[in-house]
Amino acid sequence: MSTPPIRLGYLLKHAHQQLTQLTGPALAPYGISGRELAVLLTLAGCEPASQQQAAQRLGVDRTTMVGLVDTLEAKSLVARRPQESDRRRNVVELTEAGRDTVRRASQAAAQAEREFLAPLSPEVAAQFVEALRLLVPPPVS
Repeated sequence: MSTPPIRLGYLLKHAHQQLTQLTGPALAPYGISGRELAVLLTLAGCEPASQQQAAQRLGVDRTTMVGLVDTLEAKSLVARRPQESDRRRNVVELTEAGRDTVRRASQAAAQAEREFLAPLSPEVAAQFVEALRLLVPPPVS
């Protein structure tokens, strides 16, 4: 009797869990989670954005984004201010502490990713990342 094939969903789920187990501790010294780093990176990579724009870029709903921004604001990593052209709308920007955290936490997350990919040769790791880029649509800009 042969062993049934391992399904792609199972492999992706468990690969994500392994990466999370490496990334979580890597980000812990900076007091942020992987999701919070994603928000910070999104804000760092563009002009000041509204919460709604940042949510669209990350592909998360507005309620989730409000919670993430509230948490980052409580940690003094982002600040909200009224948008100049529409005072009813808030713009979210990184604070100086937020910019420093992005820089240092990004390095830690990159190291965790290298550790995750370490069982693969550099060529296979690059092919794996490129294959995922082909399968996963880029964030909305």
